[in-house]
Amino acid sequence: MTSLTPLLAFLGFFQDAAPAQHAAGGEAALVLPDLAKALFLGGIDGRSLLLWGLVICALGLVFGLATYMQLKNLPVHRAMREISELIYETCKTYLLTQGRFLLILWVFIGAIVALYFGTLAQTTDATGAMVRGFPAIKVIIILLFSLIGIAGSYGVAWFGIRVNTFANSRTAFASLTGKPYPNHAIPLKAGMSIGMLLISVELLLMLLILLFIPGDYAGPCFIGFAIGESLGAAALRVAGGIFTKIADIGADLMKIVFKIKEDDARNPGVIADCTGDNAGDSVGPSADGFETYGVTGVALISFILLAVHQPFVQVQLLVWIFAMRVMMVVASGLSYFLNAAYAKAKYQTADHMNFEAPLTSLVWLTSLVSVALTFLASRLLIPSIGGDPTLWWKLSLVITCGTLAGAIIPEFVKVFTSTGSRHVREIVTSSREGGASLNILSGFVAGNFSAFWLGMTMMVLMAIAYGISTAGLAGLMIAPAVFAFGLVAFGFLGMGPVTIAVDSYGPVTDNAQSVYELSLIEQVPNVRAEIKKDFGFEPNFARAKENLEENDGAGNTFKATAKPVLIGTAVVGATTMIFSIIVALTRGLQPELLSNLSILHPPFLLGLITGGAVIYWFTGASTQAVTTGAYRAVEYIKAHIRLEGTTRASVADSKKVVEICTQYAQKGMFNIFLTVFFATLAFAFFEPYFFIGYLISIALFGLYQAIFMANAGGAWDNAKKIVETELKQKGTPLHDATVVGDTVGDPFKDTSSVAMNPIIKFTTLFGLLAVELAVSLTAERGATLSLVLAGAFLVIALTFVWRSFYAMRIESAGATRSAPPPVRVQVR
Repeated sequence: MTSLTPLLAFLGFFQDAAPAQHAAGGEAALVLPDLAKALFLGGIDGRSLLLWGLVICALGLVFGLATYMQLKNLPVHRAMREISELIYETCKTYLLTQGRFLLILWVFIGAIVALYFGTLAQTTDATGAMVRGFPAIKVIIILLFSLIGIAGSYGVAWFGIRVNTFANSRTAFASLTGKPYPNHAIPLKAGMSIGMLLISVELLLMLLILLFIPGDYAGPCFIGFAIGESLGAAALRVAGGIFTKIADIGADLMKIVFKIKEDDARNPGVIADCTGDNAGDSVGPSADGFETYGVTGVALISFILLAVHQPFVQVQLLVWIFAMRVMMVVASGLSYFLNAAYAKAKYQTADHMNFEAPLTSLVWLTSLVSVALTFLASRLLIPSIGGDPTLWWKLSLVITCGTLAGAIIPEFVKVFTSTGSRHVREIVTSSREGGASLNILSGFVAGNFSAFWLGMTMMVLMAIAYGISTAGLAGLMIAPAVFAFGLVAFGFLGMGPVTIAVDSYGPVTDNAQSVYELSLIEQVPNVRAEIKKDFGFEPNFARAKENLEENDGAGNTFKATAKPVLIGTAVVGATTMIFSIIVALTRGLQPELLSNLSILHPPFLLGLITGGAVIYWFTGASTQAVTTGAYRAVEYIKAHIRLEGTTRASVADSKKVVEICTQYAQKGMFNIFLTVFFATLAFAFFEPYFFIGYLISIALFGLYQAIFMANAGGAWDNAKKIVETELKQKGTPLHDATVVGDTVGDPFKDTSSVAMNPIIKFTTLFGLLAVELAVSLTAERGATLSLVLAGAFLVIALTFVWRSFYAMRIESAGATRSAPPPVRVQVR
């Protein structure tokens, strides 16, 4: 017992850190004010105004579903449709497996939610007395809405896969006209369908909670919903990222081993690669975007209720925030139609086009329209707030910092990842003499430089927001800078449908190339006459392949541009969520407790160090799952590929590769999730200010690690694309070098980097619950129990850290011998 004394002393103030009564129960205990108390636009109350938002959401849903039907009914040759339906069937199998897996993970979260809110959270009973434990109905509501959150993330992911698997075959078929414009228009239409439906569903659910759930129950609904969608996004993003890169590496390496072409139909890994394009680049971003939009909204709602002094101002800000969200849906839809009309007029009959140009113009047009509507709507809705007639344009300017970031950051990303980028061309040049070694080093340079410039860009925009927050907001709220940072994250998402659309563009263009090759369309008997008779045009096969490959380069670039926007949102939004913990722990920001948020307070500094360690573990664990799975996939493909006497791989072999990818994606995800889950509990129970340092650290380390990895991977990918499309050097040593670089970049850009976004938000959101649970338990039972539980949770977390490598590694006992036996992968 003596040996515990220093540790107990270390945690001695822990009992003093229990939140004041106003924070009891955390976000779930917050009560929403009556939105009808404030009038807008000359006499419309807030609730009635937001009811019109439901109409806009309905129109967004109609747009998404109508576009879905248009894509489904586009002309397509049966050979291509059969391939896209096979891809969808494998995607469906994957999603059903992931759905069952998600429910297992939910049990862990549900148990903690039920324990805390059912027995430990402070609340008031009917007499006004303080009691422990929410009423059973509130606990059930939190659990129910967590399931609704999971269903939302899962549902939009499924919709995204179905839309993309319609669009891929229709794009492939449209390419046969020889004109480039359909190759652009169809993937973008599919992306806008997903983006509009995703944002509309998210906004609809949040408006329904805000408008129709009683104020004292809205808090539990929001917190349950946010936890559920965060869990769904984290699981689908991580597992999808592992799946897609196992398949991609497995298929790509066959090009070097057997000197076969891209997407050769005889390669059993190609169908799995197509499934992975959807699992990783459609399911993941869709679920991630849904969760990002929702969690950022919940964070802002919580801040307004915690930090704003006057109930009337709370109502003004809440109505304004949601009106801005509705307006941004309108801005995205309007900008898409205007840009589409311009692109059609310019490119419909053109024989050549720059595929990146109309995507760039769409992003900038949406940004400028959003900025204009932000200022207009703010002037009309909040001409005076808190008695200050200047705050409407100041708040608009803060949001504009985020909205412009959504356009500026993609431009910086293109500097490092576009096929026209000097950094990408440097990779190609270095590969000529230095092979894969210098290819990889040049990619590292591009990634590191991109992290510098994007980090500085985010810093400048946030600094502007901070400067504006010092000009009048302090009279309305505590910590106005935190609110400003939250609005910057809000502005990042101002172009939500368009951001999702340009991100979804990539998997469609990638799949379209594969569908073309797998369909063996050029070998179909009498196909020229058939297409001429049934569809009214003469197919141009040579030009079709060129357009598909060039468009895939644009898809790669714009997939890369969306990643830093989402990770930036996660980091900036996490600041707002962490604020909720700080307010509770410091009893309303009392100065004597705020001093603990300093490197002079050892636990806080130790937390900063620990967060960095966890980010690097996560990078290694997710990549290890890809490495082991890809080894197993390559092993199987090499043993079963048939290059003679057949034109395509058997469906059974293709499904086996999909099965291997799914198996290792789930094993990797399970280890990662349980490590994050138990590590969050361990660090929260150890010491609350340690935990705050930990949350800040994973956000900052994660930001730069993710940007570096995403952009290095994008640069390697498009270096390969230049060699294939511009230099026409497939099958050469130069091409081999760029393929190796691309396979290194695959888990960089599509596994580890992109998954940090939902992992950071899930940890922060679940951390709100975990630290409240820890503080409440310490207040009830003392610090000794909390310390013991922290140790137990840490042991469990470290067990899964061990499993994430040592139980996932490739067994290679005989690898150093001169004639090693075949290596087998064993997963314990």
